[in-house]
Amino acid sequence: MPAAPTEIAVHKHEPTGRMGFFTDTTTCIGCKACEVACKQWNDLPADELRLGKGRSYDYTGALSASTWRHVRFVETVKPTAEQRAAAQEVLASGTGGYLPPIPAATPDAPIGEDIPDLVEMANGNGGSAALGAPAGESGTALDRWVFMSDVCKHCTNAGCLDACPTGALIRTEFQTVIVQPDICNGCGYCVPSCPFGVINRDPYDGRAAKCTLCYDRLQDGLEPACAKACPTDSIQFGPYDELVERAHGRVLELHERGLETAYLYGAGDEPGEQLAGNLGAFFLLTEPPERFGLPAKADSPIQENMPTATAAGLTAGVVAAAVTVASFVLAQRRTKR
Repeated sequence: MPAAPTEIAVHKHEPTGRMGFFTDTTTCIGCKACEVACKQWNDLPADELRLGKGRSYDYTGALSASTWRHVRFVETVKPTAEQRAAAQEVLASGTGGYLPPIPAATPDAPIGEDIPDLVEMANGNGGSAALGAPAGESGTALDRWVFMSDVCKHCTNAGCLDACPTGALIRTEFQTVIVQPDICNGCGYCVPSCPFGVINRDPYDGRAAKCTLCYDRLQDGLEPACAKACPTDSIQFGPYDELVERAHGRVLELHERGLETAYLYGAGDEPGEQLAGNLGAFFLLTEPPERFGLPAKADSPIQENMPTATAAGLTAGVVAAAVTVASFVLAQRRTKR
């Protein structure tokens, strides 16, 4: 459902309708062109690039105040029969989880230090034993990589917007959620209110920052920089309802091709199953959402308690006003005496 019209802070003479992102992870190649385009257009500082043994191409790590687009590198590990049996045994015992002894080099490991040969592990030779599975008959330990370009979800029920005490976070005429940096006081209330861990405070000035869905570009009729730079159309931008319809068609197409695990995350859900009232930026996934660092269930913590919180706030305001008036009246009487 679209956001209530009264919640939109910017009104134009001609209604524009809701705009959003549809990210298809099956066509993402992990090139990070969207990250670069986002940083260039929004003049965001670059992250420290450190490649080498023990490092990853995913050097940005996560969304932050200076990284508004982040391409996740997800390595899917195919569990062996032995691993499944061990996991079921541990779960049945009720003693907690189990972390397999995967050897890894430390970030500052010297060049000559022995690190696991991932090629050998993927081929099922010797190194598979390091994953807790015997080599050979148990099959491949390392399966494949999948990528996902993560971004602010521009939720219908936006917890960050509801938690902001200064009105720095607003909903635009495109029904996207943006931060007005000149109004933000750096309180940080929005950070824990986001169920997706998107918004964060800038370490230099303390103000909150996140994706604006390139609001300045939308005002000029341009698509966001990340969608413009994506070479495979993994990131698609357009009217929200059209994107949802296109995404459903894509899921059906993938099912017909045999990829039955494809599904939409954050769009087209039943009213009782919606994530934060439906997401303005939603995804097509083929793995469980937790694999991509996304919650299986998410809602605005402020929206749930809003009536109670509003009543309490109004009551506190009335009491404070009454105390102020009473103090003024008493002061006037003492002056007359």
